[in-house]
Amino acid sequence: MADLSSFEITKRWPAQNPDVIQLYSLPTPNGVKVSIMLEETGLDYEPHLINIGEDETWTPEFLSLNPNGKIPAIIDPHGPNGKPLGLFESGAIIQYLAEKTGKLLPVDPAKRIEAIQWVYFQMGGLGPMFGQLGFFHKFAGKEIEDKRPLDRYRKESKRLLGVLETRLEDRDWIMGDEYSIADIASLGWVRNLIGFYDAGSLVDYHEFKNVPAWLERGLDRPAVQRGLNIPARD
Repeated sequence: MADLSSFEITKRWPAQNPDVIQLYSLPTPNGVKVSIMLEETGLDYEPHLINIGEDETWTPEFLSLNPNGKIPAIIDPHGPNGKPLGLFESGAIIQYLAEKTGKLLPVDPAKRIEAIQWVYFQMGGLGPMFGQLGFFHKFAGKEIEDKRPLDRYRKESKRLLGVLETRLEDRDWIMGDEYSIADIASLGWVRNLIGFYDAGSLVDYHEFKNVPAWLERGLDRPAVQRGLNIPARD
């Protein structure tokens, strides 16, 4: 049985089965990337709900695994060279899991880096911009009288959707016929934009054709449906 005692986070969130991947997360757009990836690959794992509303990511135990204080994070008891590995940043985690399993990442070197490129597109574009739009539209930011920040993030979010719309022209998935981590990275964020953030009208989502069809295909996948609700909220 793997020994995870060197990871301080396990003192607050003990591993019931330390021989499987430990997932520390919440079903947010970033969190579900990893739960969906784990469901898609069939890897055994144990989810731990991290309540960001109660600032659990800022506890010493969580910060010992992710000093950036964000979900998700994992511990793989059987990492490189058979040694336990702690990892944070959702994009890095799904790439790691793809390489670990040989799934959901093209084998061809050119296609592989192209898929990773689109993961970075989400990490540096869709996530930050959609998140800011949600803040200024739905949360405390909506009370700010100066609407220039909202307009800035609205325009940029719509532009980024346009980039994705063009990429999906005559394609089922971002990499063509092959569903990959590029899709997993972005599905939750587009879903959140038009769902939880209720910002579809702000970005004229109804004008897009390829993105909504792609989102529907992704949400129809059983592993995606399961992953969207892991870890289960209290």
